[in-house]
Amino acid sequence: MFTSLKLLARVVAFLLFGVAASSAYAQATRTWVSGVGDDVNPCSRTAPCKTFAGAISRTAAGGEIDALDPGGYGAVTITKAITIDGGGSLASILAAGVNGVIVSAGPSDVVVLRNLSIDGAGTGINGIRFTTGGSLHVENVQLLGFSFSSGVTGNGIDFNPSGSSRLYVTNSSIRNNDFVGVLVRPTPSGTAAVNISRVQLENNAAGLYVSDGASVSVSDSVASGNSGAGFQAYSSARTAAIQIERSVSSNNGTYGVRTDGAPTIVWLSNVSIVNNYVGISAGGGAIVSFMNNSVAGSTAGDGAPTSTALQK
Repeated sequence: MFTSLKLLARVVAFLLFGVAASSAYAQATRTWVSGVGDDVNPCSRTAPCKTFAGAISRTAAGGEIDALDPGGYGAVTITKAITIDGGGSLASILAAGVNGVIVSAGPSDVVVLRNLSIDGAGTGINGIRFTTGGSLHVENVQLLGFSFSSGVTGNGIDFNPSGSSRLYVTNSSIRNNDFVGVLVRPTPSGTAAVNISRVQLENNAAGLYVSDGASVSVSDSVASGNSGAGFQAYSSARTAAIQIERSVSSNNGTYGVRTDGAPTIVWLSNVSIVNNYVGISAGGGAIVSFMNNSVAGSTAGDGAPTSTALQK
């Protein structure tokens, strides 16, 4: 009897150790993935996981997942503060038929996506789909190949916050998507503050599209070769604002810069708007020039801002 009790105690201790070990994996501050890894591993540097989805369950809130090689790490849903870094060789997320990354995090959570190539392969839904979270940082990321089928799909980034959220996109290329390169569309309860810097928005249906409740700042960026507008603000009720500085809108199929709806406003400073179908078009709202922009070469007319302002 005594021997049986000792054996039972050892079994219980072993099971508790296993639970503790599993919990320790889940609480790692830093984890790793590799194309030759395995999701049964603890996601350590010497025993990496194979997918971002496998690693995220082993990574503590506020932690970081790093890719050891280019690999192909699969789509992932993020529900907590985390950094995913693909390294110098741009780790890949192949997202055929799905969203590449979904962010549905807490109201103060910070999510960072860095050094990644997110490819919809012509059938993906959206590259990055954001619904909740404090802020999202997209740094040195390629987003391409997402398809419009029905509803709001085919976007490089679909930023659709239901709360007060921020988006930062830097040093990134967003191209060859069937709908919008960066779509900023807060829900009726949400607001969006967005900064886009050193970003190429090329060969999408539209480069940047901003709607009610959003304020977007664009600098040192290019919207070119889109079948629709390069930069467009639309509003039916709340203000939609874009401030564009030191940027280019060129060779777009409809408008270089466009507003729709009375509450919209676009400010232009050091912006080159060239070789579009229409250069500047105000369909309600205001397009304000700081009188240092270039508008030329438009097929159906260059258009003009609704007003000018002095630089201060």
